Amino acid sequence: MTNATPRPILTGAKALVTGIANEHSIAYGCARAFHEVGAELAVTYLNEKARGFVEPLAQQMESKIFMPLDVAKESEVDAVFDRIEQEWGKLDIFVHSLAWAPKDDLQGGLLNCSAQGFAQAMDVSCHSFIRLARRCAPLMKDGGAMFTMTYYGADKVVPNYNVMGPIKAALEASARYLAYELGPKHIRVHAISPGPLQTRAASGLKDFDRMLNEAAQRAPLGELVDIMDVGYTCAFLATPFAKRMSGETLYIDGGVHIMA
Repeated sequence: MTNATPRPILTGAKALVTGIANEHSIAYGCARAFHEVGAELAVTYLNEKARGFVEPLAQQMESKIFMPLDVAKESEVDAVFDRIEQEWGKLDIFVHSLAWAPKDDLQGGLLNCSAQGFAQAMDVSCHSFIRLARRCAPLMKDGGAMFTMTYYGADKVVPNYNVMGPIKAALEASARYLAYELGPKHIRVHAISPGPLQTRAASGLKDFDRMLNEAAQRAPLGELVDIMDVGYTCAFLATPFAKRMSGETLYIDGGVHIMA
């Protein structure tokens, strides 16, 4: 089977993609897919340290808007959305690919997770999706699609996923409730659940290489997914072809989640 060039079915669409850290990021796969099917991009980066990795990618994708965004800094949130409103006046797609927990709390097991660490993980990894969705919704004047990234460990216990399991469970529930609240505005919301991917965020998990190997062995398709598998799925969901789908948690994992 040959890889066909995607059709530009999102020409004119405006997409905000948060969470790109480097060329291995899930968010980068989403941004690339949107770009390939014709969307214009607004890309954010966390800080000056990250900028050097993200800026060349944004340039390759002809990103119209490239700005810093630390969701803990309201001034940066304001600046991003002010710029989108001034330059575009609208938004069609939003990707939230942000997750973080203090290393000690992430690797120490849920029982030993501190209250502060749990709160920080919840704020960055879950509540930031709600906050940013609140800002996106008024710009989605003709409807739109929002995506956030979750993982199988939200639904089943995955050893060493620890505090991120409950956090991602809350994120999935938030996506469903946002889908309900934003449905009348024709805004669709999905939680995307890729299989294990070798990303910078995942590298903080204990024994992550073992998780990768086990996923490849258990997958009915017999192989791991990559960031473009995730990106192309999100691109499809952002098109009119998926206009009656909302509130889903979609697994892109080669079928791992169906296995006992």
